[in-house]
Amino acid sequence: MPELISFRALGGVVLFGIVRPCSHRLGEGLKTQWMAHLCGLCLALRGDHGQFARVVTNYDGLIISVLTEAQAEHATGWRRTAGPCPLRGMRTASVARGEGARLAAAVSLVLASAKVRDHVVDGDGLLARRPVAVAARRVAKGWDKAGARGGAAVGFDTAVLLDAVERQAGIESLAGPGTSLLTVTEPTETATAAAFAHTAVLAGRPGNVTPLAEAGRLFGRLAHLLDAVEDQEADAASGAWNPLTATGTTRAEARRLADDALHGIRLALRDAEFTDGKLAHRLLAHELGRSIDRAFGTDACGHTHEVTAHQGGSFGPPQGGGPYGPAAGGPYGSQNPYGGGNPYGGAPGAPGGPGGPGGFGGGPEGPGSFEPGPPKPGKRGFWAGCAVAIGLCCTCKVCCADHFEGPWSRKKREGCCNACGSGDAGCCSCCECCACCDCGC
Repeated sequence: MPELISFRALGGVVLFGIVRPCSHRLGEGLKTQWMAHLCGLCLALRGDHGQFARVVTNYDGLIISVLTEAQAEHATGWRRTAGPCPLRGMRTASVARGEGARLAAAVSLVLASAKVRDHVVDGDGLLARRPVAVAARRVAKGWDKAGARGGAAVGFDTAVLLDAVERQAGIESLAGPGTSLLTVTEPTETATAAAFAHTAVLAGRPGNVTPLAEAGRLFGRLAHLLDAVEDQEADAASGAWNPLTATGTTRAEARRLADDALHGIRLALRDAEFTDGKLAHRLLAHELGRSIDRAFGTDACGHTHEVTAHQGGSFGPPQGGGPYGPAAGGPYGSQNPYGGGNPYGGAPGAPGGPGGPGGFGGGPEGPGSFEPGPPKPGKRGFWAGCAVAIGLCCTCKVCCADHFEGPWSRKKREGCCNACGSGDAGCCSCCECCACCDCGC
């Protein structure tokens, strides 16, 4: 499976989207449900739109299927047994079926077609060649039509998604220093709000339309923000357009907006009624927080950054100190429990000290002898990425490997069935974030 779809510009590239839960944290029950929706989306794409359409399967899209089922009255017909699949180690499985999976498939196709056209316009990789670009446009056009048919079959008008795609390009062309970042994310928010709200219609919960539209709007904002944060360095190196760089938004401000969006999603979920909302709550109220931490390179629960993330004018610990405050302090107060100074024997730069000979900051030559590692490889073009994605699928690495390289972004990714070890800090606790949203789970 390839890496589609974050919703940046309704088409930034992130492996399977931003919500990539660890199976260890989900537990066996929720992991089984999650995999049922992932496989259900993949099979809905194949059943309604053909085998090739399965390449647009993505983590974020399956949330639509999760939300639909979470609101529906439980009855028979929500699951079926699927045959053996290489991505499941040639095992059968119970997979989700029904209108939620079909809506997720339609939305995924339309957004994937937008991504293909975006690659064509940018002339990425092989798409810079005219014959390949012509073929890619035909694929995108076919996905547009297939998505429209699939949406119509479940009562969803995909025109709202296409309109958002068209408006996004115009907004980005006009954005510059001083432009609000929320102006840039608005088309994404509108599109995801419409998709989330329609799950309430499918489930027969009209009272949930408003809160889920709000949750979808903020989810779109968050996906756009995190994709921009993760890609900012690579975009700067390649000269590609990036929302944060173009608008002059700092990472500290982006973090504040991301945390506010997560808080708003949690509040919106409280206002919605679910028959069984455990998986939806875990993905949207908790795993999104981990997605924020992952994008900003932090490990702790997202709500803990209210203290540290915005101090010092930039994202990260307060200047001159670590996460505990000023450099003279620390977790033990103003005095070092080892009797003062560097417990390893020397001042910074001195023998035995950090950065000095024998220290852990430099080599035998002392400060300045550290050599940076090799530069990060650039992104692959669309067709090259497709070829790598096919290889990953055929070898089951997407599902079974501990880590693998993303086909397009070349970022390090975890296999979707990989259960992290019990020694992974912050991963084994089932729900340490619950205090911040009072979910009681």
